[in-house]
Amino acid sequence: MTLQQLQYVIALDNHRHFVKAADSCFVAQPTLTLQVKKLEDEIGMSIFDRSSQPISPTIMGERFIIKARQILREVEGLKEMVNQELNEIKGTFKIGIIPTLAPYLLPKFLKDFSDDHPDIYLEIKEMQSEDIITGIQNSTLDIGLMVTPLHEGHVREIPLFYEPFLVYAHQHHPVLRKEKATAADITKKGLWLLDQGHCFRNQVLNICDESKNGDNGNRITFESGSIETLKNMIQSHSGYTLVPELAVNQKHDYEYIRRFEEPQPAREVSLVVHNSFTKELLLTKLRKYIIKGVPDSFKKNERFITVKWR
Repeated sequence: MTLQQLQYVIALDNHRHFVKAADSCFVAQPTLTLQVKKLEDEIGMSIFDRSSQPISPTIMGERFIIKARQILREVEGLKEMVNQELNEIKGTFKIGIIPTLAPYLLPKFLKDFSDDHPDIYLEIKEMQSEDIITGIQNSTLDIGLMVTPLHEGHVREIPLFYEPFLVYAHQHHPVLRKEKATAADITKKGLWLLDQGHCFRNQVLNICDESKNGDNGNRITFESGSIETLKNMIQSHSGYTLVPELAVNQKHDYEYIRRFEEPQPAREVSLVVHNSFTKELLLTKLRKYIIKGVPDSFKKNERFITVKWR
């Protein structure tokens, strides 16, 4: 049994296709197929059921793959320990970031970070929260940029900042006549939401006044994956929504927003990694650049109350 064979098995589990798995490992398909078969012969069991399309792990194969992933993580951790001893930080890292954060946070730190660290290559993808958690667990992602707490035993959370929620409303909405909004103002009547799967949607619903939750009163039902689309729909139609403060354009959105009374509802934004992740220097540097790019007021204090999404 070799580490290379374990890597082939993991690639095959990720892609469920021999040619795609071989391409991801930069080897010919017959090479990967032969090595996986040799490994199966050595351990005396089939890891994959080849009669199904796409192929899938056998029951024992699933247990083998879990252990193989753990072994490869430990090997990567051993390599990183050596790198850290040499004070090196370089390579390619895969980052998943939630859609309600990506367009507002990435421009605030990514260029400076990239310019200052030419040996670090970041592959960044917008993903919903549950997919990021799965990616970290399966080692298809190195880091998540998302909203916490998660209460997941296999991950570690490194809090970055606390971003307040603001009310964004049509120019004639009654909430804009108030100096500050309250939780009692947030009901489903007239409320526009992101579509299912977004943690931000769950947080908005958690802020709603449950005693006043009924039909939203809109003759148009529209759920979007984009905060900017919701803002445009509100201005052209009616109603309101909640937005994270980084999504607010202070020049163009100022007259349509209201802050909440203190303590303001806020979301905790964190770096999330697997418990076995050992690249501490990378996490330290990312955290430094991210915090530098957000307002000082996002530091946690008694003015904020964290809104959960799970």
